Amino acid sequence: MSHVNATLTPRTRLRLARLIVDQGWTYSAAAKMFMVAAKTARKWANRYRAEGVAGMADRSSRPRCSPAKTSTQLTRQIVGLRWRQRLGPVQIAGRLGVPASTVHAVLVRCRINRLSHIDRVTGEPLRRYEHDHPGSLIHVDVTKFGNVPDGGGWRYVGKQQGAKNKSATSRRTGQWSPDRHARTGVSYLHTVLDDHSRVAYVEICTDEKAATAIGVLRRAVAWFADRGITVERVLSDNGAAYRSHAWRDTCAELGITPKRTRPYRPQTNGKVERFHRTLADGWAYARFYTSETHRRTALPGWLHFYNHHRPHSAISGQPPITRLTNLPGHHI
Repeated sequence: MSHVNATLTPRTRLRLARLIVDQGWTYSAAAKMFMVAAKTARKWANRYRAEGVAGMADRSSRPRCSPAKTSTQLTRQIVGLRWRQRLGPVQIAGRLGVPASTVHAVLVRCRINRLSHIDRVTGEPLRRYEHDHPGSLIHVDVTKFGNVPDGGGWRYVGKQQGAKNKSATSRRTGQWSPDRHARTGVSYLHTVLDDHSRVAYVEICTDEKAATAIGVLRRAVAWFADRGITVERVLSDNGAAYRSHAWRDTCAELGITPKRTRPYRPQTNGKVERFHRTLADGWAYARFYTSETHRRTALPGWLHFYNHHRPHSAISGQPPITRLTNLPGHHI
């Protein structure tokens, strides 16, 4: 595509070439009219004679051959050191005896110039995916948060006062560990996240058993249906609840295809894992809560903010709810 300051665009080139070829103008006269060199006018006229209108289009300025181009063998060595040892351009350049700028150019060309683009386990480039419409795939997972003791937790009141608050809460609830240490209990947050829109549904439960997970799935499917989303697939890890026959049968009843991640590969379910970090930073530990009831009361408001108002970096800075207009057949 011609740049904004180009003297000759494809259409102007055609006018120039036709004056010379079709109307018999001299190169000098045509060049003077269009304020270009006679050599330029000759070039476009010759191309018009040889190729016609198609010859007026822009072409790549890439050279036919590049004798100084980095060899395939050196490129493989650079990529191998990047993948296996996660070295930077300067370290790789020192080992291979080439300029760091050359190494950086190779890494950019191979799209592995950022370590965040490389899987820490396998050393291979991350493979990202996104389903094309809401409901095509939902992610499910469970995360745990320790309950907030009466009076606040140690993150805000300090460890000494936090221990006192925890002991006081244990005396009130009667919950103690076998060795008589104070215990406030754990909250299990069951999360259902839509892959395309990142819209989230969360419930706080007392366990992560199959019956509880199934109940959350049923309510989540109904919640998504109220928003015009039909769930087609569900992706989970290999937890006992998701490997149960009850989970399989419930998915069949709801018309959902169950899928599980490869063992020891939480990255496959990375969208919901990343949401849990956002949940912790934005809700669980974001402010001072005087009790667990206080924190749980704040969850619906934060979820509404996340779904309807919080800009999401993975969807062009828009709130997740804005993608629910991209339903199958919506724009047909």
